Amino acid sequence: MTRRVHAARSEPPPGDVPSVAERLRFLAAPATYRGTHAGASSVEIVETHMAWVFLAGARVWKLKKPVRAPYLDFSTLAAREHACREELRLNARLAPGVYLGLDALRWDGRSLSLVPDTARERGGRTLDWLVRMRRLPHARMLDTLLALGSATEDDIDALGDTLVAFYRRARPLPPDPDGCVARFGREHATNAAMLSDPRFALRDAGDALDLFGRALARSEGLLRARCLQGRWVDGHGDLRPEHVCLVRPPAIIDALEFDAALRRLDPFEEIALLGVECELAGAPWIGPRLARTLTAALDDAGGTALLPLYRAYRALLRARLAVAHLLEPRPRRPEHWIPQAQRFVDLARRELDEDPAAHRRGDPEPPGGADPVTQPLEPARSPLIARANIGATDTTRRRASSALPGGTLNAGTLSVTTTAPIAESASTSSAGGTNSP
Repeated sequence: MTRRVHAARSEPPPGDVPSVAERLRFLAAPATYRGTHAGASSVEIVETHMAWVFLAGARVWKLKKPVRAPYLDFSTLAAREHACREELRLNARLAPGVYLGLDALRWDGRSLSLVPDTARERGGRTLDWLVRMRRLPHARMLDTLLALGSATEDDIDALGDTLVAFYRRARPLPPDPDGCVARFGREHATNAAMLSDPRFALRDAGDALDLFGRALARSEGLLRARCLQGRWVDGHGDLRPEHVCLVRPPAIIDALEFDAALRRLDPFEEIALLGVECELAGAPWIGPRLARTLTAALDDAGGTALLPLYRAYRALLRARLAVAHLLEPRPRRPEHWIPQAQRFVDLARRELDEDPAAHRRGDPEPPGGADPVTQPLEPARSPLIARANIGATDTTRRRASSALPGGTLNAGTLSVTTTAPIAESASTSSAGGTNSP
C-alpha cells in the first residue's frame, strides 16, 4: 500500500511572514551564522524526506519539514517544537555534547533572525525551530571507515562499551509479549506483500519469506521470554553506520524521536541491524563482535539465540524499503534499488536457511585475525523493529548555490510517496553523513 506524505501549511498563515523558500534562502546564507561560533564561509544543504540540514562550519542546524504522514505529524509549529525537544533529550543519552540546543527562527516584521531558545524575549514571532549540533568529523563516521576498510577492533570494542553502558542505564519496558509477537507478524505480512510483487522479480524472495514465517513461529517462545524477562528497553531506534561516529568516546546520533514505540526493542535487535548494515558494507565481523560484547557484559546469553531472527527480519525490512523507492513518482537512481534489495534478500535467506551448509560462509574475520562468535548462532529466526522502516532516508545533497529557488530544492509541495514509513536521518558529520538505504 502506498502512503503519501502530504504538504502542510506553515504557521503563521502565508502572506503574513516569509515563505518556506524565503526561510530556506535565509538559512543557506553564511551571514546567518555570524556570532554562532560556526565559523562558516559557506553552507551545505542536505535534504531528507523529513528535514533540511544546514552544515555551516563547525555547526549543523536541522529544520524539520512541515509534513504529515500516517506515522508522524510535523504539520504544526507546536508539533515540530516538541519533536525538536525530544531530539535533544533522546540524543543526550548517546551523543552528549553533540546536540547543543534549539534555535528559534524569528520574524520581527522586517527581517528574519536565528535566536537561541534562551533569548526569545528579544521580540518577534517564532516561525519555526531548529536543532543546533556540533559537527562531527566525517573521517570518523563508521560508514566512512567501512567504505575505506579501516574500521578496527579497538574502534568496535569502544562502540560496544558505549552500547553496554547505554543498555545498562536504559529503562526496562513493561512486558508485553503478545504485542511483541504481533508486531513481528504485522511486519512480516507487509514485507511479504511488497517483496513478492512480481514487478521486482527478486530471486528467492518467496523462499526467504517462507523461511521467515516458519522461523518466527519457532521463535515465539523465545520472543515472549525476552519480553517477560524485562529485556526490552527504550533504545536508540535507528542504529546504523551513518549514525555512529568513532571518536573517543564514540558518539551515536539521530535517535528516533517521532514515535516512542519504534524505540521499544531488544538490545540485540539494535546490534542485529548494525551488523546487517556492516556486513553488506564488507565487514561481517562487526556484528558478531558486538554480540559477544553484549552477551558477556550484560550477562545475557538469551539474546544471542535470537540474533539470526533479528538479522534476517531487518534484512527483509531493508529490502522492502529499497524496492519501495521504485514506487515513487520520480525515483532517484532507479537502477540501484533492485540490486540492493536482492543483497538484503540473499542475506536473510542465508540466516534462515534450514540447510545452512548450502549457504554458509567461513567465519568472518576482522582486520588482523579471526573473531568467531563464542557459540554458533542457530540458523533460524528473523524479526525487528515495528512498522516504521527506520533506516531508509533517500537524501539529496545540494550546495546552497544550486539548492534554492529557483534552483531545485523542493520548498513548496513537500510531497513524498513511499510504501512504508521512512524516518528522516541526517548525520552531523562534516560531509553530511546521509546515506540512501
